[in-house]
Amino acid sequence: MSLPYPHVHQGKVRDLYDAGDGCLLMVASDRISAFDVVMREPIPDKGRILTAMSAFWFELLAPVVGNHLVSTDVSSLAPAERDPWREGRMMLVRRCAMVPVECVVRGYLAGSGWKEYLATGAVCGVRLPAGLRESERLPRPIFTPTTKALVGTHDEAMTFDAVVAAIGGEQAEAVRALALAAYRRGASHAEERGIILADTKFELGVLDGELVLADEVLTPDSSRFWPSDGWQPGTVPPSFDKQPVRDELEASGWAKVPPPPSLSDATVAATRQRYVEAYERLSGRRFADWPGAGGAS
Repeated sequence: MSLPYPHVHQGKVRDLYDAGDGCLLMVASDRISAFDVVMREPIPDKGRILTAMSAFWFELLAPVVGNHLVSTDVSSLAPAERDPWREGRMMLVRRCAMVPVECVVRGYLAGSGWKEYLATGAVCGVRLPAGLRESERLPRPIFTPTTKALVGTHDEAMTFDAVVAAIGGEQAEAVRALALAAYRRGASHAEERGIILADTKFELGVLDGELVLADEVLTPDSSRFWPSDGWQPGTVPPSFDKQPVRDELEASGWAKVPPPPSLSDATVAATRQRYVEAYERLSGRRFADWPGAGGAS
């Protein structure tokens, strides 16, 4: 059956449809990727968890920065679009003019930032003190933007000067200030819940002349969350994300090119549990209460 909302884009996780009236329908699937390859096995409820988390953070961060969310209620869609599978995994959003920069903020030294620091003593042109250890808390959060990669390519680190060249000085300053403010608010809330927000990636767009948050916000797919009691500088803490998937793939000897090996049932279950725990600890809500939780994947 053809649907009245035209399909406009498929990402690794989300599908986008033109909902008309200046709106888009974003539907989060249960697909999961690792090393830029989408796995064959879905993670049950992953799309609903991502949607629930984004909705929570849009609400919490509203005093800091606006957003493009209209509704997460499937009844807000045209009757022909109210597929029960979409319940709990859809967001009706206003269409934005997206800022062509990935707004990465780091509060801790990890991942590619740690590797760049070892090589240069800086991250995206931001000079850091000497002698920092992996996973160490930075003196203050830093804005470390990247390019928005085209299909088949990787994001590349940008200096702030490069951001100014891409979008102009005034907007670059505003983007950096909003991303840092949103990170600080999110990190403060997470800390109260016993979780460290090590780093995250925001998507910003322009709506009615104002910068707003768009896409997903502070989810395990876009952020590095660590349990506070598992953090120690100089080590790699456990994280609330798809680490079980990465670990199994690394152990398999896979060359990180399609097709990927099959994931074990244990890895799928462990990954789902990490996503659920992240949502419940951060939001203080039960995932079982979210629309469609436990429904078809």
